[in-house]
Amino acid sequence: MDTRAIIDRTRELLVEHYVFPDVAEKLDALLAARLASGAYEVASPEELGAVVTADLQSVNGDRHLRLKFHADEVPDGDDSAVMQQVAREFDLSLGGVPQLRRLAGGVVHLELAPSLFPVEWAAEGITAAFTLASRGEALIIDLRGNTGGDPETVALVCTHLLDEATHLNTMHDRAGEASRQFWSQTHVPGRRFGGSKPVYVLTSGKTFSGAEELAYDLQQLRRATIVGERTGGGAHPRRGFTVHPHLEATIPTARAVNPVSGTNWELVGVAPDIDVPAADALDRAHREALAELDRRGGDSPALAEVRAALHG
Repeated sequence: MDTRAIIDRTRELLVEHYVFPDVAEKLDALLAARLASGAYEVASPEELGAVVTADLQSVNGDRHLRLKFHADEVPDGDDSAVMQQVAREFDLSLGGVPQLRRLAGGVVHLELAPSLFPVEWAAEGITAAFTLASRGEALIIDLRGNTGGDPETVALVCTHLLDEATHLNTMHDRAGEASRQFWSQTHVPGRRFGGSKPVYVLTSGKTFSGAEELAYDLQQLRRATIVGERTGGGAHPRRGFTVHPHLEATIPTARAVNPVSGTNWELVGVAPDIDVPAADALDRAHREALAELDRRGGDSPALAEVRAALHG
């Protein structure tokens, strides 16, 4: 393992790509000093990844900024490590929709995990899942085991839950300029759940990155009630660079800005509207959904079932 080459390449990537150039300069100096002091004289790539990651996160706490160890050898190329992992997880999770079921009272529980896969992969499964879910009276989206993903997939999910095209998020580059906007769309294939029926989003401390964006966007738009734990606090989209057959430098290259709040969830996470342990979040959200459906009343054919589930 050529430690100096790994550190030198990581420093170059930081200076070239990190979203905050002033922080990149501090980290560049820190890594150079730590290398010179012998702090990186460790026995394995896994140990090196852990030590360097701690240093990278020591200045501003950016949890996307890592020298990430991969047990399996990864190919060269930008984002090749994460794409190899994503491809492996995609089929094992049924395309990112591992669970869809109807609960008592016509409430639908839809789990999206372990990530929000690239939209060109995930669109078919998400569309199918939401087409089925659209027949429910209320929806619980479970993100407790979701660690991130594609902002385009976030926009697709939001499209199923909103009735009009809506500005969701803007990415700002290193210079602070708006580089890309994300909007929900006016059309989706299949059936839309729509913008009026109750929606609850389950979160945990593990919920991170793109999954946090989904929860945050819906919360800021007052379209969903967040139930569970405060999320992990990673709002900076990242790129991955292979610097060793088992090490990937993950470098945030932009920052998200929500059009409602004017800020994002970096470091602070998404605060739940109903704060409960993640293990209890589904039961609590189901009770909240039943109570809300009962309050709304109306002529729904499922109302009798709602009341039976709520009061029986």
